[in-house]
Amino acid sequence: MTDTVATRAPDAGRPRSAPTREQLAAWRAFLRAHASITRLLEAELLAEQQLPLASYDVLVQLAEAPDRRLRMTELADAVLLSRSGVTRLVDRLEKGGLVARCPVESDGRGVAARLTDAGLDRLRTASRTHLRGVAHHFVNRLDEADLRMLERISNRLV
Repeated sequence: MTDTVATRAPDAGRPRSAPTREQLAAWRAFLRAHASITRLLEAELLAEQQLPLASYDVLVQLAEAPDRRLRMTELADAVLLSRSGVTRLVDRLEKGGLVARCPVESDGRGVAARLTDAGLDRLRTASRTHLRGVAHHFVNRLDEADLRMLERISNRLV
């Protein structure tokens, strides 16, 4: 989103054409926090597990899906990548034996990605690094009330 998109304040009936200085400060703080934590988590996964954060995310999404499989379009939506981006990422994971492509039974043209047993093992190992990082860089810096409030706010935004 850009700084010029019209917004509607929850407490006012009229649209606002531009955020206030304070609102922009909150927006920018949110972006900085997200970018900073994401960079740290990425660096830790690469250093300790030789696994990019995007690859980790694909493995998580597949592990949590029914039968550990998702259509490629569903996977792209889940990891916030373009279809071509997720195709290239799945290509790399498939070469590593972590993911396999399989046909979608209900659609002769559809293709799904399936987490392999090796992929699940890799995810379990990488999860130690990632979850330790989430705790250190995020959870431990906020109290329970902050975490609940951040969850409520975040859920309103999506």
